[in-house]
Amino acid sequence: MKKSIARRLFITICLAPAMILFTVFMLYPTVNVFMMSMFKWGGLSDNRTFVGLRNFVSLFKDMNFIRALQNTILIIVLVTIITMVVAILFASILVREKIKGQNFFRIIFYIPNILSVVVISAIFSAIYDPSENGLLNALVSLFNGGHAGTTKYLGDPNLVVFALIAALIWQAIGYYMVMYMASMSTIPEHLYEAAALEGCGKVKQFFSVTIPMIWDNIRTTLTFFVISTINLSFLFVQVMTGGGPDGASETVLSYMYLQAYNRSSYGYGMAIGAVVFILSFTLSWAINRVTSRDSIEI
Repeated sequence: MKKSIARRLFITICLAPAMILFTVFMLYPTVNVFMMSMFKWGGLSDNRTFVGLRNFVSLFKDMNFIRALQNTILIIVLVTIITMVVAILFASILVREKIKGQNFFRIIFYIPNILSVVVISAIFSAIYDPSENGLLNALVSLFNGGHAGTTKYLGDPNLVVFALIAALIWQAIGYYMVMYMASMSTIPEHLYEAAALEGCGKVKQFFSVTIPMIWDNIRTTLTFFVISTINLSFLFVQVMTGGGPDGASETVLSYMYLQAYNRSSYGYGMAIGAVVFILSFTLSWAINRVTSRDSIEI
């Protein structure tokens, strides 16, 4: 009995610091966001007016928020699909084809991930420079009879979101490629040999052996990637466009920041934060639900 009590006490003492930190820095702020979303409050004074769910009602009548939500969903879908497909494809080529200098390619592809968002934004801002000195416009001129392009990629409402998507993809591919390379390196070679003896080509081996064997890793990275894309899109917007032109590149987090801290509508901003939390939780649940399958053991 005494050993059992001592064991429980030891476990409680070990878990207490983590639980305290989780409560103070995760649980309480999350609950507080939902509480503040029910008040009309500027964020700087003590004058708070309880409005219930009125902020949420106004939110879904706000066309600027709807546009920011549409931008966020578009970014999540395109960035996730393109990044995951390209990262898995590159990883498979580097691992299965036994290309010389694998470590060199790992380093080269991983470099964007160790650069700060500010540096990456500066690089892509130079690429998207609307003058003839911009790299992208200079490349366009090569296929345009030498006439320099003057497209304003970050100033065109129809192009700005896709310009941000390209930067997000470039930043993320290398990190996930390295992760998938590590997973693929653990796949036993005899599985590929058996598949080859059954007449499977490299493409069929990729879908029949490689993908099933790294599926658990794909599920995990997919969940984290979707959540990180929501956060990173905010950073890229803040540094590269500031939400412009005319709000065309706003995402839900940048719009939340705009309302809460620039327009002193803290309660309204927290309502957006609550929606972001629900969206993130729903996406995580949906991804785990849709990608659920029995684990393959060797």
